[in-house]
Amino acid sequence: MRLRATAIVLLLTFSIGCAAVPYEYGRAIESDKTFKLPPGESQIERGKPCWLLDAAGHYIFSLPSKLILWNWRVDNHDISTVTEEKLKQYLTENSLNNVKVRLNQQAALDEWRRLIANSEVGAGWRASLGTITLIFYTIIPGRLVGGDHYNPYTNTISLYSDHKAIALHEAAHAKDLARRKHKGTYAALRILPIVPLHQEGIATGDAIGYDKDKRMAEDEKADYKILYPAYGTYVAGEGLRWLGLPILWDYAIQLACAIPGHIIGRIKASNVESTPCGEAK
Repeated sequence: MRLRATAIVLLLTFSIGCAAVPYEYGRAIESDKTFKLPPGESQIERGKPCWLLDAAGHYIFSLPSKLILWNWRVDNHDISTVTEEKLKQYLTENSLNNVKVRLNQQAALDEWRRLIANSEVGAGWRASLGTITLIFYTIIPGRLVGGDHYNPYTNTISLYSDHKAIALHEAAHAKDLARRKHKGTYAALRILPIVPLHQEGIATGDAIGYDKDKRMAEDEKADYKILYPAYGTYVAGEGLRWLGLPILWDYAIQLACAIPGHIIGRIKASNVESTPCGEAK
């Protein structure tokens, strides 16, 4: 057990994406083939409030995730304007003008439309993995069960947590994909072992690097405190997806792998220097 714990700590320490420094903003990152938002359509949309649905998601279904990541705002189904504005700023400054963002919104029909129309991803990948992804999105509504994610086949961010670091992390996945020539293949590589850890590391490093470049010390600290334990759950997921254990065992193993992330994340956060008073952020 000690050996396994040591291995997890080492993996977290060396495989989590370090903050991208110097930070590289996306410039003209979207290609001519990028599926454009229709004229007049808002890039960011919110789901209509539904007290019963949102309360069930916040107070019941999200409890394991809240415990594992030790944050009450995870999957709380109530995204603040502060988080929305931070996400909007990131997308604008990285030239991600056609990434669709859904804040606590379930829009299965529109997502199917985007899947069909998104020719930037190969038709074969959209018809196979893209379709499978949307089937799960349709029958297991994130509006109830949560699960912040970026869908590369529709170029859509679905956000259910009111946490700026999580929002930036998902947007960083969109930025990562936008830079790839063979987008469908790059997205499909996640089915292979270890590849998800590499892609999650890139997104984590980009989110932290963005806040570091902006000298947002408090946000950078918050990044470490939640993105590092979240990475621990990705490490756990690499093994769990092949084992088929009962769900309670899944949660227990994710929690065990998140603990080193909590420790390392808080150590990293404690070393972040606050911006001196009067200095631009």
